[in-house]
Amino acid sequence: MIENQEYKEYKIILQKGADLNNAGAVLGWDQEVYMPPKGAFARGRQLATLASMAHELLTGNKIENLIERLRENEQLNDTEKANIRRSYEDYQRNKKLSSEFVEELSAQTSECFNAWIDARKKNDFQVFAPSLTKMVALKKQQAALYGHEGNLYDSLLDEYEPGATVAMLDKVFDGIKEQLPTILAKIKAATQVNDDFLYRQYPKEQQWDFSISVLKNMGYDFEAGRQDYSEHPFTTSFSPGDVRITTRVNERDFASLLWSTIHEGGHALYEQGLPEEQYGLPLGSATSLGIHESQSRLWENCIGRSIDFWSHFYPMLIQYFPQQFAGVTVQDFYRAANKVAPSLIRTEADEITYHFHVLIRYELEKALIAGTINVSDLPAAWNELYLKYLGITPPDDNSGILQDVHWSHGSFGYFPTYTLGSFYAAQFYAKAQQDIPSLKEKIAAGNSDELLAWLRGHIHQYGRRFNSEDLCERITGAKLDPAYFIRYIQQKYSDVYGTDLTNG
Repeated sequence: MIENQEYKEYKIILQKGADLNNAGAVLGWDQEVYMPPKGAFARGRQLATLASMAHELLTGNKIENLIERLRENEQLNDTEKANIRRSYEDYQRNKKLSSEFVEELSAQTSECFNAWIDARKKNDFQVFAPSLTKMVALKKQQAALYGHEGNLYDSLLDEYEPGATVAMLDKVFDGIKEQLPTILAKIKAATQVNDDFLYRQYPKEQQWDFSISVLKNMGYDFEAGRQDYSEHPFTTSFSPGDVRITTRVNERDFASLLWSTIHEGGHALYEQGLPEEQYGLPLGSATSLGIHESQSRLWENCIGRSIDFWSHFYPMLIQYFPQQFAGVTVQDFYRAANKVAPSLIRTEADEITYHFHVLIRYELEKALIAGTINVSDLPAAWNELYLKYLGITPPDDNSGILQDVHWSHGSFGYFPTYTLGSFYAAQFYAKAQQDIPSLKEKIAAGNSDELLAWLRGHIHQYGRRFNSEDLCERITGAKLDPAYFIRYIQQKYSDVYGTDLTNG
C-alpha cells in the first residue's frame, strides 16, 4: 500500500521533533554521567534551546493542519490511525504551553539538577531549596496551563500515567495502608532473616562484571546500549538501537549495584523492544510510565529476587566472591535478597515496604502542588512521614529528602507509577506463568529468552497503541487488580519467612 503523502509529511515533522528531543537526551545523559561541573551553565542553555525548538516544531500550524486532515482520512491503515489519534491528544496538550515556557522549564530543570548534585555533595537540603522552590512554582503553572477538572495535581499525573487522578490513586494507597501493615506485622513476628553477609567488602570491579553477565542473560543488547555510573540510576533511550542505563555502587552493600542494574535493565529491554520503524511516532514510544515500571519491577523482583533466578546465578556469584559467600547457601542468599525491614532508601527497599516510600512522596507532592506545604517545610514533613509509616527517621538529608533525583527533573506525578508498575508486574507475571510452560524451571536453567519474547509480543511491540488499562485487559483478561500483587507477596514471603501470610 502506498503511504499517504500527508502522512509522510506528518512523519517527517514528528521524527524531526524526536531528533531534537533525543539530541537533548544525549546531552542530558552526558550531564548526569560525564559532564565536568563547569559545563553546567552552557548545558542548561543548550538543553533549553533544543526543547524550545522541538516544541515549536511539534505545536506549529503545519503539524496541526496535517493532524486535523489526517483524522478525517479513512484511507489510513490501523497503525497510521492509531498514531494520528495519539498525536492529536499530544498536540492538544502540548499547544497549551508556549515555547517560552518550555524553554524556561528546561533551563530550570538543568539548574535544579545541578543544585541537587551540589546539595548531595554537601549533604544539605538548603543548597537545593531555592532551585526547587522555582521548580515547584513552574510545575504549578504548567498544571494550570494544562487545565484540569478536579485536582490541580491530576494534570501532572496525567503526563506520566494518562487517566490517573488523585481520586483513583487515593483508593490505591488506601488499600496499601489497609492491607500491607497486617502482612508486615506477621513478618515482624516471624524468625528474622540474616543478611549480614551482604554488607561485607565487595570490590567494585567484580560487582560490575557480575552485573554485566546478568544483563546479558536478561537479553539486554550491548550493541544497542551500555551501562555507566551515575548519582541516581536511570535509563535513557535515543532509539531502540541506543538505550543506555546507569547504576551506582557501594562496596559495603552488595545489593546496591545489582538490583539497580536489573531494574534499569528491565526498563531498557522495553525500550529496545519498541518498533524501530515507528521512531518518533506515538507507537514507537512506551504505553505509560506505569507500564514501563511494570517491566523494571517484573525483572527486578518477580525474576531477579526469585529462588529460580538464583538457582542458576548463585554458583556464578560464588566464583566472583568466594570468600564473601563462604558458608552461605543459595537459600540463605535468596532469603537475604528478600529481607523485609523498614529502610531509608527507596531504591534499596524491599518490595513490601517500598510502597510506603512511594506513598510518602505522593502525599508530599500533592501537598506541594496544593500549596498546603512549602519547599521549606519538606525536610520536617519528610521525616514526620517516615516515622509515621516506617517507624524510622533519616539521620541526614542525603538519606532522606535528597535521595531522589525526580524533583530536580521536575518529575512531579512520576512516583505513583512505581506502585502501579509493581501491581501491573504481578498481574503480567501471573499470566506469563500460565502462558509459558515451566517458566520457573526455564528461569532456573538460565533461560529467560521465552519470557522476554512473551513481553515483546504482549507489551513492547505495541508502543502506545493501547492505554494502560486496555493493554492490561488485553493481556490478562482483566483491568488492573491489586489482588494479584497481594497474592504474589503473600505466597513469596510465606516461603521466605516460613510462615503463613495469607489473610484469615
